[in-house]
Amino acid sequence: MIRLTKVELRRLTARRLTLIGVAGLFLITALLLVATWFDAQPLSAAEQQQAERQFQLAHKDWVDHAAENRAQCEADWKTQPDPKPTVDDMCSYPEPKLEDYGKPPTVFAQIMPDLLQGSSYFLAFAAFLIGASFLGAEFSSGAIGNWLTFEPRRLRVYGSKLLAAATGFVPIAAVVLAIVLLGTFLIVDHLGDTAGTTSKTWGDLSAIGGRAVLTTALAAALGCIVGLLLRHTAAAIGLVMAYLVLAEGVFAAFLEKAQPWLVKVNFDAFVRHDAQYYVTECKTGNDGSYVCDYVQKTLTFEHGAWYLAILAVLAILLGGWVFHRRDIN
Repeated sequence: MIRLTKVELRRLTARRLTLIGVAGLFLITALLLVATWFDAQPLSAAEQQQAERQFQLAHKDWVDHAAENRAQCEADWKTQPDPKPTVDDMCSYPEPKLEDYGKPPTVFAQIMPDLLQGSSYFLAFAAFLIGASFLGAEFSSGAIGNWLTFEPRRLRVYGSKLLAAATGFVPIAAVVLAIVLLGTFLIVDHLGDTAGTTSKTWGDLSAIGGRAVLTTALAAALGCIVGLLLRHTAAAIGLVMAYLVLAEGVFAAFLEKAQPWLVKVNFDAFVRHDAQYYVTECKTGNDGSYVCDYVQKTLTFEHGAWYLAILAVLAILLGGWVFHRRDIN
């Protein structure tokens, strides 16, 4: 099995699509860092002066009219129908602060989790694409039949291909995420704020990166399975795009409460260690009015981990059964 996996790894790294895909990953990574550089740029001197003038005007207005605005708001609060917020929530007018005006400094600990999550998306997509091509092309060309004449034990061949695709992307994903992490730190350290970065912050970010590496390996293996089932790379890509548009887009918009059973939310919950989504909850008020609110829900890390694990096991078993029983030709 180990020897077969080494052979499949050499075949994977020798494919043209693999080289193009990896080059594309590093190009996207470079563009991501360039975008981070521009986003972290502080305001110019003229823009800072304009922000300070806006602050001074707002602060003067607060000083002159704070009591008047509070009294008017309290009067309006008394006429509001139930249910209504507390008077402090509705009529709170905090004093304006200079740091609230203009562009706030970019904080490394705040932006990095989102950047790692975004990186996990394009890593998983690239891994799935290359994995689907890795096995789908063998069926399209008929090479899989020739290979089975040398190694007729199908399940060993199947396992070696999945293992090669998954392990082959582990170092690639690790390098890409390390470049994103360290590159962003250097950019923000020069242009923004890294003062609040602690050992706990680095530990949390490393955990997100580690889970992103794992999902990349899983996506590569699932790509192989879909390529095996459909026997064509284009069909595998079309299936994924159809799922993203119909299930994650249209279906999720109409049936919001079904979101915990879709792939994306569970993917996010696993990578980010919990994920939030929104559902619409409507109720009738005491005055007979019908009110709808967006309510934030949390999908736990454990739910996401079990969901992805069960999905992977079922897909691997299905792919193994099909490859073992179906006629290659």
